[in-house]
Amino acid sequence: MLFDNVVIKSVVHIEPPHRVSSDEVAERLAPTFKRLRVPGNPLIDLAGIHERRFWDDGMMPSDGATLAAHKALAQADIDPKQIGILINTSVSRDFLEPSTACMVHGNLKLADTCQSFDVGNACLAFINGMNIAAQMLERGEIDYALIVNGENSRDINEVTIKRLLDSNVTRKQFKSEFATLTLGSGSAAMVMSRGDLEPDGHQYRGGVARAATQFNGLCRGWNHQMWTDTKSLLIEGMKLASLTFIAARQMMGWVVQELDHVVIHQVSKAHTENFIRAFGADPSKVYRIFPFLGNIGPASIPTVMARLIQEDRVKRGDRMALMGIGSGLNCAMAEVVW
Repeated sequence: MLFDNVVIKSVVHIEPPHRVSSDEVAERLAPTFKRLRVPGNPLIDLAGIHERRFWDDGMMPSDGATLAAHKALAQADIDPKQIGILINTSVSRDFLEPSTACMVHGNLKLADTCQSFDVGNACLAFINGMNIAAQMLERGEIDYALIVNGENSRDINEVTIKRLLDSNVTRKQFKSEFATLTLGSGSAAMVMSRGDLEPDGHQYRGGVARAATQFNGLCRGWNHQMWTDTKSLLIEGMKLASLTFIAARQMMGWVVQELDHVVIHQVSKAHTENFIRAFGADPSKVYRIFPFLGNIGPASIPTVMARLIQEDRVKRGDRMALMGIGSGLNCAMAEVVW
């Protein structure tokens, strides 16, 4: 799926105000660590996550997404009434219904001709949202699209810590819920447009996707709990990523050494190091956010993009490879030429 007339006008992120260190989490879980003989602090030692961010109490996912949307619209310098579609991609939702996109749409006071809906696909949803919008832009159905994401993991972290403090928790249960403790919060947004309307925009070339849904039981999440077979998820996820990379190489002519930035969805140190090793990427081209933001789900890829741009690490013409694996299993890879 390649596009000729789709560009990115802006991509932004918002970091929540409250830092919670992994040392603080380990201190709260000290009785369980001691009873189960968990050595050191696995959040730092194994996952490489030193801290994560949380929103204020009462902050809804739509609130974070709205903050990012306002920032993206301001950077793009367009009238919100020009947006033809709003796609929310958050794992976190305000309610089962209505869609979180409806809340953001209302907050932004977008036109009644602007469609809005949620797209849910675990950590891949933001790329999925970009591709849905890009197809509409390529066909000339709309002029501008707004992709948003707002993740709030504060509550699930809290209930997980309380549950793991129970004296009946086994080592197996601790391992299955460990990944929840790596989750952080954040929000991101992107404005996309037709290239003929915005010739100075940044080209979205499109990308490829592959699925291995026979492994849909390796990670299951609810509002109050997430269960993960971390080892198997990593093994099978990397197998799927390798197949997806072959397809990306064929469609987009990728040569790893020629890519200027490798933007991956970041789960942990082990996940990131496996990606780098599997594809022979230059580690200096992989910007890491997991040590200070944790795993922020589908907000991860646009957050990395926004930080690279914010820190003047990207120059005109740079090629960005976007790569992500989502529980399910699904994998997507795409390219942006800045």
